[in-house]
Amino acid sequence: MYIGADYYPEHWEKSRWETDAKLMKRAGFNITRLAEFAWVMMEPAEGCFEFGWLDEALAVLARHGISAILCTPTAVAPAWVARKYPEILRQNQDGTRAFWGVRKDQCYTSGAYRMLSQRITSAMASHFARTPNVIGWQTDNEFDGRCCYCESCRKEFQDFLRGRYGTLDNLNRAMGKHFWGHYATTWDEVEIPAGDGSHNPSVGLEWKRFNSYLNVRFQREQVRILRHICPHHFVTHNFMGLYPRVDYFDLAEDLDHVSWDNYPIGGRPYLSVAAAAAADLMRGCKKKNVWIIESTSGPHGWGTYGRNPRDGEMRTFAFQQFAHGCDHYVWFRWRACTAGREQYWHGILGHDGRPLRRYRQATQIAKQLRKLEKHLAGTTVKARVAIVYDYDSLWAVEMQGGYQGNDYVKGMLRYYEPLLRAGVNVDFLKPGDDLSGYKLVLAPCLYIMPDGLAKRINDYVRAGGVFFCDQRTGVKDSSGLCHERTLPGLLSPALGIEIQEYESVYEAGYKMIGSGGLAGEFTAHMGADWVIARKAKALVGYSDSHMKKFAAVTRNAFGRGAGWYCGTVAKEPAFYEALIAALLKDARIRLICRPVEGVEVSVRQGRGKRLLFVINYTEEKKSITVPAGGRELLTGKTTGKTMKLARFGVAVIRL
Repeated sequence: MYIGADYYPEHWEKSRWETDAKLMKRAGFNITRLAEFAWVMMEPAEGCFEFGWLDEALAVLARHGISAILCTPTAVAPAWVARKYPEILRQNQDGTRAFWGVRKDQCYTSGAYRMLSQRITSAMASHFARTPNVIGWQTDNEFDGRCCYCESCRKEFQDFLRGRYGTLDNLNRAMGKHFWGHYATTWDEVEIPAGDGSHNPSVGLEWKRFNSYLNVRFQREQVRILRHICPHHFVTHNFMGLYPRVDYFDLAEDLDHVSWDNYPIGGRPYLSVAAAAAADLMRGCKKKNVWIIESTSGPHGWGTYGRNPRDGEMRTFAFQQFAHGCDHYVWFRWRACTAGREQYWHGILGHDGRPLRRYRQATQIAKQLRKLEKHLAGTTVKARVAIVYDYDSLWAVEMQGGYQGNDYVKGMLRYYEPLLRAGVNVDFLKPGDDLSGYKLVLAPCLYIMPDGLAKRINDYVRAGGVFFCDQRTGVKDSSGLCHERTLPGLLSPALGIEIQEYESVYEAGYKMIGSGGLAGEFTAHMGADWVIARKAKALVGYSDSHMKKFAAVTRNAFGRGAGWYCGTVAKEPAFYEALIAALLKDARIRLICRPVEGVEVSVRQGRGKRLLFVINYTEEKKSITVPAGGRELLTGKTTGKTMKLARFGVAVIRL
């Protein structure tokens, strides 16, 4: 198990390096990440490489048993690059260029930038290929999919579309360019869409795909170099969880494993639902365990800083990630920098470099994780519930969500949160992944629905699966055109409903009345489908006069399974708690234990082991019912029927 912190030796005098390495070793650290913003220190002038300072820093770390992940430093180009090759700077829509001096200000179609990036990657890989304590590489830093509107990007966008559609006739048809008379008669007439959302949404969808692809291609060029020169090193990248601009399934394809940056700290202490969902999505990108390569160790911010983690809270952040499939843990950062934009992004050590409270916390966490290492080995999260996560649908919703307030990620979290609170592990799948291993599959707002995907969903339900979807499912085809079918289109067999009309819902909303497991009164707002239950059974209906004949929630028996549909958004969280409970019951999913408010439970398993994580995110003591007769691995005690957790308390029970 690797545990450590991100380190920037170039920020400190060399006389300090030995002290830092000793403190890292004393804390139980054995890994650090280096050099992601150090391009100019390694290539101060074009073609002149200076790696001696990094050799010295690595040698100091090696003497104390600390391995290193090196980063390709291409997130920030040196000033000489921008001065000599101004075309590498990203162009804004108004024709101006980005200012050099922040980061991520480059154009990924610039031949000069791609060549220079490949050259520094090759030089680094060649120099450090046989450095004993270098074990792997991180590509670049936090790919973010920003758009550039330069002529080079326009030409490459045209080539991208030519590769996808072949002919202009195909493109015009797929993009619906007959609307407003926007036919392209030559490829040069294909323009970049307006950034204000007023452009053709089909073209806008392709533009988002294109910008994601540019990040994937840029990384791929580096990965090929690293694999050729350093075949025994792993290659990873630091993803950003639920960040929406890059298709992380695509970005993960060339990597050995996913790493990601987790900064869950916000207002008062709380169970971070978003951090848990991000962890599951990151694990789902390659269907394997992940690294945390940056994580909160203190207050962070650029112009202003947030709150400090409470005593024990750094541990809950860490244990949540291990509960969801993390195997190695790295904090950002070792020491708060005294210069630059991130002076207020604090580290384990403060500006003064003294090993104080946060250092002691990290030391304790490292010690406890080492105690768990042999138990965690060979285990992962094995879920019976999956969520289909579709970047195409996410991007399509951003441009044309339909009902007022539609937000893809928030919509997904409406269902993920009650699953988390119920103690249910979740896998994230991309569209087209095999569904057969799951008892329950949810596909919130699966807006883009190719015919083949609809067929696979019908087959899944027919074979015995329980499937759930909601508003705006199956509206568009893969090019962003609305299907010429009555909704839910090809999913009608599985769902047993018909949606002839729909609307946004304003002001007070509509009153819903539920029955059975969904009994109660709820409020529909934001949007409503006028759902006619053909073969399906209506479980929740409306009391408003013009809505009485329509259903809000339906269940349809189809083959050996069931298809569920929710045609609105409820104001009350209790609605989603009841809905998820009903879905779990229908899928015959039994819970190991049910967490109380502010407490999370999760299970890792493998090699004959099952480990139950129990984490208290509150500043209050909590009591929770757990399986009796297990062994709590941090204390060695045998569990009774009830476990008491201290404030920010954690337990790992071998069942």
